[in-house]
Amino acid sequence: MARRVRQIRMSIANHEVVVWDAPTRLFHWAAAALVVAAYVTLRLNWMNWHARAGDMLLALLLFRILWGFFGSETARFSRFLASPRVAVRYLAQVFRREPDWQAGHNPAGGWMVLVLLAVLLGETLTGRYVANDIAEEGPFSALAPAPVANAITALHAILWEAILAAVALHLLAIFVYAVAKGHNLLLPMITGRKSLPVGVTQPHVVGRLRAVALLTCSALATAAIANFL
Repeated sequence: MARRVRQIRMSIANHEVVVWDAPTRLFHWAAAALVVAAYVTLRLNWMNWHARAGDMLLALLLFRILWGFFGSETARFSRFLASPRVAVRYLAQVFRREPDWQAGHNPAGGWMVLVLLAVLLGETLTGRYVANDIAEEGPFSALAPAPVANAITALHAILWEAILAAVALHLLAIFVYAVAKGHNLLLPMITGRKSLPVGVTQPHVVGRLRAVALLTCSALATAAIANFL
């Protein structure tokens, strides 16, 4: 009881905390823009631009994976990935209105990040294969038997539907947290800052030079993948 009272008192006094660094925020919004660009170029049958959007998205995804190991504290997988049991327990209390103590992803949001990264990575890799298969470029597209090629093409279409479902769930979660818990998840991803109780310490933020180096490595890896598939 005493601990609960102390938490309530601490929650009254808030302070500004940097929860999302610039590379994480830029990745988030650039990835969202490229997903929209991929959809628009597909609908307009601008396939060259569609492929370019996919390649840029692949480079960003590879960067985000590296950033999940070598980036700032709140961006690291080890920091926000909890066990499924903890995530389910957290979701059971999603409609409980309480102060926001999360300097980063909550247990359920961490798994949402992982799902989004997985489906987007699968979509970009299968899309790169489909592009090379049509253009008859890349050693793997020449070696893969027809059933494998057809399965990859079908998977590319299925994963797109999975992306739409994951994005819809992501947007729904933002809405539910705003209405049910009073937590604004959108603004911190724009400003990088969040008003949190004084008991929450400032997460460690990595310098941007490391982000530039990792993004360069990701771009080079994407070019290699594009030539191979």
